[in-house]
Amino acid sequence: MNSKTEYKEPGKTSGADIHEWDPENEQFWESKGKAIANRNLWISIPSLLCGFAVWLYWGIITVQMLNLGFPFAKSELFTLMAIAGLTGATLRIPSSFFIRIAGGRNTIFFTTALLMLPALGAGIALADSTTPLWVFQVLALLSGFGGGNFASSMSNISFFFPKKQQGLALGLNAGLGNFGVTSMQILVPLVMTFGLFGALGGESMVLQSTSGTLIGKIPAGSETYIQNAGFVWLLFLIPLAFAGWFGMNNLRTKDVSPEIPGAIGSFMTISFMLFIGFVTAAFGLWLMLPESANGSGFGVPKEIVLLIVIASTVFLLKQVPGQTKSILKRQYQIFNNKHTWVMSVIYTMTFGSFIGFAASFPLAIKVIFGYQHLMVDGVMTHNTANANGPSALMYAWMGPFIGALIRPVGGWISDKVGGALVTQVCSVVMVASALGVAYYMKAAYASATPEEFFVPFFVLFLVLFAATGIGNGSTFRTIAMVFPKEQAGPVLGWTSAVAAYGAFYIPKVLGEQIKATTPEVALIGFAVFYGVCIIINWWFYLRKSGEFYNP
Repeated sequence: MNSKTEYKEPGKTSGADIHEWDPENEQFWESKGKAIANRNLWISIPSLLCGFAVWLYWGIITVQMLNLGFPFAKSELFTLMAIAGLTGATLRIPSSFFIRIAGGRNTIFFTTALLMLPALGAGIALADSTTPLWVFQVLALLSGFGGGNFASSMSNISFFFPKKQQGLALGLNAGLGNFGVTSMQILVPLVMTFGLFGALGGESMVLQSTSGTLIGKIPAGSETYIQNAGFVWLLFLIPLAFAGWFGMNNLRTKDVSPEIPGAIGSFMTISFMLFIGFVTAAFGLWLMLPESANGSGFGVPKEIVLLIVIASTVFLLKQVPGQTKSILKRQYQIFNNKHTWVMSVIYTMTFGSFIGFAASFPLAIKVIFGYQHLMVDGVMTHNTANANGPSALMYAWMGPFIGALIRPVGGWISDKVGGALVTQVCSVVMVASALGVAYYMKAAYASATPEEFFVPFFVLFLVLFAATGIGNGSTFRTIAMVFPKEQAGPVLGWTSAVAAYGAFYIPKVLGEQIKATTPEVALIGFAVFYGVCIIINWWFYLRKSGEFYNP
């Protein structure tokens, strides 16, 4: 766009639609662009925060379900986090293209409003301990709305800011949005301790084993209101939906959203594309889960399930008729760029690790340190409660808190010194800390007093979370520099979709290795993957003869 173009005053001629947008033009940016971009950013951030919270609250809810004696096996409770993780990641694939098809304001408003469905449903279901497993599984499936929202949110914000500020802007949106994990892990245990909604919230339940919050342990026999874990998010989602509708904008420029339908048409298109993601995710879960957990019992390996789900989602979306099909065909050009695949791998290392560890950290603490590991008749057992074990709900929030807090710093540093260099340093730290966590996991899971190993385990995990957070910011800065503007948004969405499968894969791997009594193997495997990413990042972005040396 020519920098001398005469710009239309947003809001005067077209309501929430902006037809001229050139943030690279300094005069435009300072006179009106910055204020509009910042307004959209600061509505986007809390909306994304709630999305993360609703997506990942099963990691906390399942711990409390164990404490309350809900009639489900540990392995069945692990499926809830896996279901939410797989669905949320899958919904990021269609969400990557929503901004082009439906516009930013339409997309953020509608996808934020959809979060009310799983939040309300979880509150109702958790109020009754006899609610069957399949109901919780359906609600975990619907929680995937929150996971999908990240792709559209990041794609949208990328169009509002000039390239030189995208590292910080995307870091703020993603980093503070990631605070949804921490906010949830702090808020949910607290609101479960009292009748927040009075008679409307339902009756309390009695803890059968020790629980806790960030301020201390809660003894068995105490009353708790687990249903508040769902209901509380309605207090935020309702005003946020209004804020999105009245405060955000659709960028109707050629390289963003030039031909979107009206609001109702946009909502219908989004709904249909999300439905495709739900169908493919549900099919993949059915292939993988045992019959006891309402699956097929075929036991298809998780890696094959991931390939089936991703490939079928991409294929079915391409069959969507009408204008959407032509737009997607153009957007699918990102798959012809090798750097789309390279950055997908690297971002899986950073964000995939962050979101996967955030999802599994509470239950991992509970299972590894909340039980004594005793040798009985020559067989190692893991069923005796450990009275001296740390409360998962007291400590689990700290890792995601650090990872989210430091993410904008990663974007800011990368704007100064280069995204690839920062990513490389983070990769090395992740290898070392993952191997350290593996060492202390192994020691704890073979000890009658596992709490002795908790402090080094916990500190190393915090280092691991910090490295993933900085790396999250640095990889997005690299994407902003490597790809042209039209492709950068969809690439941001696509790489975040692939990486988000960490929320499914990591809890699944940890659950399997804990069941096999070798949890350290999971962390060793992750460390090997990080080592491969070091080589890939160096080859493409740090080699002086590489195509994009230190972008």
